[in-house]
Amino acid sequence: MMRRLLPAALALSLLMSVAVAQQDQAPSPAPAVSSSPAEAPPEAAAPAVAAPVTGTSEADAARPLKPQLAVPHELSPWSMFLSADILVKIVMGALAFASLVTWTILIAKTFELSFIRRKLAASLKKIGNAKSLAEAKLALGERSGVLTALLDAAAHEEQLSAGIARDNSIKERAASRCAEISRAEARRIRFGMGMLATIGSTSPFVGLFGTVWGIMNSFIGISKAQTTNLAVVAPGIAEALLATAIGLAAAIPAVIIYNHFARVTKTYLELVARASGAAARLLSRDLDRAQASGLGRAAE
Repeated sequence: MMRRLLPAALALSLLMSVAVAQQDQAPSPAPAVSSSPAEAPPEAAAPAVAAPVTGTSEADAARPLKPQLAVPHELSPWSMFLSADILVKIVMGALAFASLVTWTILIAKTFELSFIRRKLAASLKKIGNAKSLAEAKLALGERSGVLTALLDAAAHEEQLSAGIARDNSIKERAASRCAEISRAEARRIRFGMGMLATIGSTSPFVGLFGTVWGIMNSFIGISKAQTTNLAVVAPGIAEALLATAIGLAAAIPAVIIYNHFARVTKTYLELVARASGAAARLLSRDLDRAQASGLGRAAE
């Protein structure tokens, strides 16, 4: 019987040794994480990071962080305009419109003054050899302008004063008519220059108003944020100063263009004065010719 049990015991011991070997090779389960810090293994505990000593107390460190002002990613003029206050936007828009008006007046009056100066100079050249008002009007033809108006005024006064012996009175009345036409032409040609003068004189102050309002809002935002960081303060001030920059950009060209047109207008009005003098001379010739013809008939 012992011989029968011996092989069975050997087989059982072999199986037990194989099972123990397989158990030794299996990975050990992860240790359970304990909720208590005391039960955590030393190697599993996270290393404590020592806070730098800054001279502040624990109460100061426990305070909530102060809010920061939003800093725009791009400080371009357009982005600063979009992030500005509504009143500053209105000021900037008004100054931009004033600048547009300035350049529109420049283009329009440049063409106008160039055209009428050439036209009046050519008309004066045509009547340079005319001997009477009728001959001068015939030389001009259907051309209209200030010279035609002056010649018509002189001829009309001559017709109205027919039969009056004193020629000096006719000349004075004709000169009065020509002066009125010259003043009306001066008012017409100066149209738009008052707008240039207004833009040039008031735009810097309008821009300064927008700057003051924008800086005031920036200081209010700085006080709410409770920070003096330059990166936070600078964008608001830059947005405010943009209004002054636009005001100067509108005022400087307006002043330059106004001075330019003042010189050009003065030159044109000198041509108008020459035209008025030409009409007066032609009227005087007509009156002298009529007087000489009357004396000749009386002598006969």
